[in-house]
Amino acid sequence: MAQIIRITSEALQATIRRLLPSQQGFGEDLQASNVIMPVIDVTPTAEGSQLPVDLARALDISAAAVEVGNSTFTTSVTPGFYRVFGVSIIASTNNQVNIIAIDTGLSTVNIFKHRNGLFTADSYSQIPFDFTVFLDTNHQIKFDGGSTSTQYITAQYRQIADRYGNITNPNGFSFE
Repeated sequence: MAQIIRITSEALQATIRRLLPSQQGFGEDLQASNVIMPVIDVTPTAEGSQLPVDLARALDISAAAVEVGNSTFTTSVTPGFYRVFGVSIIASTNNQVNIIAIDTGLSTVNIFKHRNGLFTADSYSQIPFDFTVFLDTNHQIKFDGGSTSTQYITAQYRQIADRYGNITNPNGFSFE
């Protein structure tokens, strides 16, 4: 038999007032019931995706591949959120630097910097990376593989959400 019980916890009522400001003037006590009510979370579907975030970030066949060595490559992409995944390699005895940056057209902001500071013979440094960036209108990702033949950046990047945060599902994924 269902029972309804009054809850007189000031802490719970304060939380309700803080989270639901439109309910501040509501003068009734909170109530609880011993009836089990299932809760179904439809948040991902309401947000436009049925995939968990880690699956929506999956690399797919539409991911652009970049390999730069002793050169620089600048992307041309639409605004939004991008996953950038790869490895930076420096096989040099010199103090060399590989950089991934966001180029705004007015300035360049480094978001990843790999420096091989070892000055010994046969030094080798490899750093994997996996991060998400937001690119606004006219922003680009710039991959700088240094100025020697012993520096490389190998990466893939894929748009994972548009500029408004709407998830971009992996290419070929179907909800059916």
